[in-house]
Amino acid sequence: MIHIAQDGSGDFRSITEALQALDQQHDAQSCPEPVSLLIHNGIYKERLTITRPYLTLIGESTEHTILTYDLYARMPQADIGKLGTFRSYSCFIDTHDFTARNLTFENSSGKGPDVGQALAMYADGDRLFFDHCRFLGGQDTLFTAPLPPKEIEPNGFIGPKQSAPRLTGRHCYRDCYLEGDIDFIFGGATAYFERCEFHSKDIGQPINGYVTAASTPEGQEYGYVMDHCRFTGSCPDHSVYLGRPWREFARTVLLNCEIGPHICEEGWHDWNKPYAHDTVFYAEYQSCGPSSDIKKRPGWVKSLTPAEAEHFARPLVLGGTDHWDPVL
Repeated sequence: MIHIAQDGSGDFRSITEALQALDQQHDAQSCPEPVSLLIHNGIYKERLTITRPYLTLIGESTEHTILTYDLYARMPQADIGKLGTFRSYSCFIDTHDFTARNLTFENSSGKGPDVGQALAMYADGDRLFFDHCRFLGGQDTLFTAPLPPKEIEPNGFIGPKQSAPRLTGRHCYRDCYLEGDIDFIFGGATAYFERCEFHSKDIGQPINGYVTAASTPEGQEYGYVMDHCRFTGSCPDHSVYLGRPWREFARTVLLNCEIGPHICEEGWHDWNKPYAHDTVFYAEYQSCGPSSDIKKRPGWVKSLTPAEAEHFARPLVLGGTDHWDPVL
């Protein structure tokens, strides 16, 4: 166990120093040993890029071990005039078999309407596990890579993986808190959220946002699955949607979730893409709470039967050919 403490009582004062030391090992990428970093309480203003596999980051406490940075999409940049969404990350995970526990990942740049997109976490890889973590930000708090195959706007994907192969990974988020505005969880990964809270922040607009914006690749069996989660917010009633399709094959499924009054009664939005009604898969099973009435959802939103809901159990969603289950 490697200890990181800002007061000098550990092995390193910063996460960056510890990662650099690990990267200097000749086997860091070829055949690394599992390594755990224990990060003591503190506010670590560091922009992190993690490429080493089999790495575990453990915070001393979720609320008081904070990894933060403050870049945002509208920041001036010489090459294309602005930083852009995918260079705004505070933490970039670009590896497989990564675990984070008891940590806060934050982008502190501000509200979405003021600064644009600002990623707290860019998560790209397979078998990524986040346990008892917080993700704090405004617009685009959590990006679950990969990117869609093609960008809609020129330079829309400029960033570290714009030209990389699109490889879909599996992510698990357990007992996590995620907050943001506009849309704050987006991407194409297969991601399972279990007992998480999704908190929508008020930005003073008639529509304050969309919790999810999946871009599930065509033909991928699973996108986002949210099991026994809570949707909360500081917004007025009926001013937030559960999701909208960033791409037309978006898949998002809610199982036994509590839907707060800030969610619009129709629940889901098509992003003005009526053609996507035949291609998206938005579904719910036994939602509860003030905005949970499935009868008020659009006709292209599915109400699952008990047998259909079983198809979205965690072992099936995340198992794959290697039977991965991080919770076991």
